[in-house]
Amino acid sequence: MKMSKGEIGRRLLGFMVAGATLAAGSTAFAELGQPAPWEAGLQEAGSPVMENIIWFHNFLLVVITLITLLVLALLIAVVVKFNARANPVPSRTTHNTLIEVAWTLIPVLILVCVAVPSFRLLFLELDVPKADLTVKATGKQWYWSYAYPDNGKFEFDSLLAQDKQPRLLGVDNEMVVPVDKVIRVQTTGADVIHSFAVPAFGIKIDAIPGRLNETWFKATKTGMYYGQCSELCGKDHAFMPIAVRVVSDQEFTAWVEDAKKKFASAPANQFASAAGAAQ
Repeated sequence: MKMSKGEIGRRLLGFMVAGATLAAGSTAFAELGQPAPWEAGLQEAGSPVMENIIWFHNFLLVVITLITLLVLALLIAVVVKFNARANPVPSRTTHNTLIEVAWTLIPVLILVCVAVPSFRLLFLELDVPKADLTVKATGKQWYWSYAYPDNGKFEFDSLLAQDKQPRLLGVDNEMVVPVDKVIRVQTTGADVIHSFAVPAFGIKIDAIPGRLNETWFKATKTGMYYGQCSELCGKDHAFMPIAVRVVSDQEFTAWVEDAKKKFASAPANQFASAAGAAQ
């Protein structure tokens, strides 16, 4: 069935409105530190790095949209103005200095405009500032262990808790950090390669056996933040979540004192005793 130009225009407009509604809906349903139903965009930023990532993402979206619209307009102009009916005698033009200079310089300028904020963001992510707290995260099959070398060197395991929400993200023991402090996260793997990733903080770094990697974040809001292992590491890869609880300085100090007592006599590997309940 053929459609008129008006019908095609109305359908295209409908698709555009639906897309805008979906994008707006992703913000409306967004929750701090975790994914939300119908979320089409990035999670709400919980750190300065993630704020910069979101800005760079939106900037690139504008750039590629303008490029796409320009190319579409040029294609339409070619189809309309340079078809056999409009030009029965084809042009024999082979060179145009202005156009050739333009299609060389404009892409270069676009790449420079993209490269400068890109390099700044990479430097922000990789240059770890002086840390207020260090946490060592060890990836194991299939759970995480956290150590706090600055606060008594205690260590505990964090396993999936089926009875906690959100589903497949709740754990029995969260990683706890203070708000507005630079947290250095050191990662390693005990068996295979894992990946420590928390989207709201803008961090994702591999945990490799025999190697110590590090990244950092500075949580700007208290609350719960969730992530997952982002490296395919075995049959239960989908069941080793990351839960970070950001609290005030006073609450963190109190938690450290409780944790020293709670995990002082705990075995280094709690998986054997907790796997049955958590898995």
